Amino acid sequence: MTKSFNGGIVAISLASLASLAIGARILPGQASSAITAAPVKAFAPYIDAHAHLDDRSAAGISSMLDTMSRQNVKKVFLLVPPYTFDDPTNYDTEVVLAIGKQHLDKLSVIGGGGSLNAMLQQSVISGDSSPAVQTKFKARAEELARLGVIGFGEMTTEHFPSPGSATYQYAPADHPLLLLLADIAAQHSLPIVLHTEAVPQDMPLPAPLKSPPNPPALHANIDALGRLLAHNPRAKIIWAHAGSDNTGFRTPDICRGMLAAHPNLYMEIKVDPTSLGKNPPVADGKIKPDWLQLYKDFPDRFIIGSDQHYPEGKGPQRWQAAIQLLDQLPADLRAKIGMQNPLRIYDGKPD
Repeated sequence: MTKSFNGGIVAISLASLASLAIGARILPGQASSAITAAPVKAFAPYIDAHAHLDDRSAAGISSMLDTMSRQNVKKVFLLVPPYTFDDPTNYDTEVVLAIGKQHLDKLSVIGGGGSLNAMLQQSVISGDSSPAVQTKFKARAEELARLGVIGFGEMTTEHFPSPGSATYQYAPADHPLLLLLADIAAQHSLPIVLHTEAVPQDMPLPAPLKSPPNPPALHANIDALGRLLAHNPRAKIIWAHAGSDNTGFRTPDICRGMLAAHPNLYMEIKVDPTSLGKNPPVADGKIKPDWLQLYKDFPDRFIIGSDQHYPEGKGPQRWQAAIQLLDQLPADLRAKIGMQNPLRIYDGKPD
């Protein structure tokens, strides 16, 4: 199914995306048989505020930069996935910063997924959030700020195993270490990127999630997220992966309530073309009206965070799905979400 948007360019469905490996556009009057699998650039330059570099070799870096040239992406923010100390693929920020400093015009780095998040998870498991633990945690956060990260993350309070980070992780959003990080983030004007699957109340593990490796029941976390946001209203908290929902409860209504209640909350938009999840913002390739209305009602609070992993794997790409969504937005809203909002949120100045 196709429909004209913003001057006649047409977006195809995610089903077509999957069948063609990456998306394509049909110009007005062009037959669908003319669709090719050629890469599609965004209408306008944009910033992808959430991506991961899995292969940090020279070849991996070159592949990522080549992919970026095909997107019309102005800059990519690289994060370390949320790791524990037991994760065999754990690495941390210094190696990514070294890469970023070689490509300052293309890359910025958000730090702490391999250290701050691992320290948080260790504290939850051990039950130790003593002054000594907090002192060590604060020292690492301050070190990352000195090294030049533009934010802290990827932190997590509810994480199901994934290829990028293979462990189940849980932490209360109002854990002492996260409250401490909010104070540090506010002091340095560095946003926190938070991976939190929405769980509005204690509940059995929703299908089709499996236990193990996940626990048989989940802890409520929305109220605790509200307490984290209220703890220091000067701390910018970016709730990652809006539109890629594994529990079924990251609805536009829950997002709306949290955004209305907390002016320091921001959200990344993610569409996963290989696994749409339970509340995707698109259907048949078009933005759903309730998600679009949410973006319009909070135009200053959303950014693109594709969660693309580089180098590209086979099949549909998350960056292409992000472009498909971004290109459907009205031009003024597209400019805000694609470029203006990430520049303002990450500019080092309070709103």
